[in-house]
Amino acid sequence: CRYLAVQLSPAIPVFAAVLFLFAMATLLRTSFSDPGVIPRALPDEAAFIEMEIEATNGTVPQGQRPPPRIKNFQINNQIVKLKYCYTCKIFRPPRASHCSICDNCVERFDHHCPWVGNCVGKRNYRYFYLFILSLSLLTIYIFTFNIVYVALSGLGPLPSCSQSLTVLTVLEVLICFFTLWSVVGLTGFHTFLVALNQTTNEDIKGSWTGKNRVQNPYSHGNIVKNCCEVLCGPLPPSVLDRRGILQQEEST
Repeated sequence: CRYLAVQLSPAIPVFAAVLFLFAMATLLRTSFSDPGVIPRALPDEAAFIEMEIEATNGTVPQGQRPPPRIKNFQINNQIVKLKYCYTCKIFRPPRASHCSICDNCVERFDHHCPWVGNCVGKRNYRYFYLFILSLSLLTIYIFTFNIVYVALSGLGPLPSCSQSLTVLTVLEVLICFFTLWSVVGLTGFHTFLVALNQTTNEDIKGSWTGKNRVQNPYSHGNIVKNCCEVLCGPLPPSVLDRRGILQQEEST
């Protein structure tokens, strides 16, 4: 074991550095990419949608609540409800939701991650998943080889190693032990969601496991197909006009 550790010692920091750089690259890609923000309706579009809603619902008697603004949409022979966003003045596409922190509707909204400072949606979910996956592998890697180092240091000092590093290694083992559960647990949870082609928002709300026992219309019924669609499918282009002029909203 001591001979094997000495032979692998040059490759250990290189592999850890590659994992660290990959985790940082996916973190930056998740943080600074458009998660799939849906533009708000222009004043003319919002007025047209309001006219359509009034024409459909008719006049509501005073003192009664207006009916909910919902459109029915069929996906895989199953009815999916499209809800109206009163902030963006649009009917949200399927699986989209309005983020209260970013104040935007995001397509295939998963959740708002405070650690990356951005929403996780259709256009950056795969990078978020690769980030937590590489972070889990890096944590397991460091935790495993720290234990090996502590175990081998008990048999005698390794070449070019000092006893002072052993105390720091034991401290690092304790830190990785408590970090391991949260990071690996989060990766396992999102692996479960990817296999079912489901989002965190849908899982929390129980969209497909509620009292009605409605099946997930977006799932292909095959783990491989679901993983390929979520992680390997083509990314839609961003619909944001980054060079557009922001118009000041009228005060109500």
